[in-house]
Amino acid sequence: MNLSEHTASVKEIQFSSEHFQLKGSLHLPSATSPPIIIGSHGLFSDKDSPKQIALAQLCNQQHMAYFRFDHRGCGDSKAPFDQVTSLQARCADLMAAAKMLTSRSDLGNQLGLFGSSMGGSVCLAVARKLSPLAVVTWAAPLRSADLVSRTKHGDSSSSAPFEKQPFDVSDQIVGLQNILILHGDADDIVPLSHARQIYDHVSYPKKLHVFAHSDHRMSRPDDQRQFVQEAACWFQRFLKPHKN
Repeated sequence: MNLSEHTASVKEIQFSSEHFQLKGSLHLPSATSPPIIIGSHGLFSDKDSPKQIALAQLCNQQHMAYFRFDHRGCGDSKAPFDQVTSLQARCADLMAAAKMLTSRSDLGNQLGLFGSSMGGSVCLAVARKLSPLAVVTWAAPLRSADLVSRTKHGDSSSSAPFEKQPFDVSDQIVGLQNILILHGDADDIVPLSHARQIYDHVSYPKKLHVFAHSDHRMSRPDDQRQFVQEAACWFQRFLKPHKN
């Protein structure tokens, strides 16, 4: 039966990344061969973050599919977090997810990426390899050095895993296009200066939206609603989903 005869549905999926078994949820809209957006969560988060679920639901309403998954060591993708967490490892996870999704006959060939916090860094790091038509980031760090310094000053929610494997994606993002950069000016984990530097590195079309008084976790409901609307509109602008 054609997908257009179905309402939106969620399928639980397991796939391999290197020798790890990862789990994710694929939100399918009532559309044939829809564009697919892949979400990459933050350092200590997982696929079930409220903003990803809300974004997936709105993308479905706009005839786009959405895949949210747990990186290795997080959520339902079981592995020792401290031993398996690095930017390189998470990039491998996202690449594996993209390979799995592009092999499915129920999805189209248009790809978008969303990343929250470290997930944003991951999306930017793999963008040149995956050639997504649109990328949206929330509070993405350009490099880990500033986060490490915050950890040393007692911020337990920052990036201790990166003291041994620091990262800097500056060189990887030069010239990338169709990037929407979202960041709160009250973020005490990732400095707002990172968002401005990302904006300076990438090419047009691009947009930077600074959320006034918004923290790293996007705690305020009004910010969450605005984020979902802006992100979905950005994806719809470049992925151009078709209605049945």
